[in-house]
Amino acid sequence: MNSEHAAAPEGATPAQPEPDEERSTPKQAGFIYNFGRSLIRSLARVIYRPRIEGTEHVPTDGPVIFASNHLSFIDSIAIPVAAPRPVHFLAKSTYFEGTGLKGSIVREFFVSIGAIPVRRGAGQAALDALDQQKQLLEAGHAVALYPEGTRSLDGRLYKGRTGVAFLALESGAPVVPVGLIGTDDAMPKGAKFPRLNKRITVRFGAPIDVSHHGPATSGRARRLATDEIMAAIHELSGQELAGVYNEAPAQGTVEKIKRALPHERR
Repeated sequence: MNSEHAAAPEGATPAQPEPDEERSTPKQAGFIYNFGRSLIRSLARVIYRPRIEGTEHVPTDGPVIFASNHLSFIDSIAIPVAAPRPVHFLAKSTYFEGTGLKGSIVREFFVSIGAIPVRRGAGQAALDALDQQKQLLEAGHAVALYPEGTRSLDGRLYKGRTGVAFLALESGAPVVPVGLIGTDDAMPKGAKFPRLNKRITVRFGAPIDVSHHGPATSGRARRLATDEIMAAIHELSGQELAGVYNEAPAQGTVEKIKRALPHERR
């Protein structure tokens, strides 16, 4: 995965097991989080004047999953800035491990926008990332995920992976689709800083209850729920559909064969 932020257990930035006290409730109640969120929201709204639509659709309390398209590094700043309630997402643990003044500034910035540190990995690490998200939802918080798994480099909307649907079906949390427009112009891949003369649009859609598709243990239910979520995101973002998963070209014969075989992309 090339994205800086985690999306879901499949193709996402998963977590390394951490001590229980570090994996419980995040710092959303702390001074840094509350002060930083207010400051960043105020500055971003003054500087970028984002167009924010559909906030009336966002539940004001209780667990909720924001499922968004993914175009830029600043997507995970745009969503917390625009949302009418605190939002949390998973981010690379390296952002929290820097030393010195720069490391402290980076760490506190990510804490301020609701980021939860996780380590890259696979297998058990991915399950740990999912467990962190489930803990947040069980505590009544909101989490933001990117079903595409990584940023779209060509602006198209890629096929969603089923981790977001699994989380929704497992937790019972409603899914609020989010359409981001213009974040890739505001901060293209490779740019060190956002452009100040670009406006972005954040659109929140009506909450989706995916429980009618079946249990989380059903691969068919996860796939149908994911497709419903992605259709809602597409309606909000207006992107061209890629029709495939967003992943690097297969390397080697074995990988090409594995991708050609029918299986669920989780």
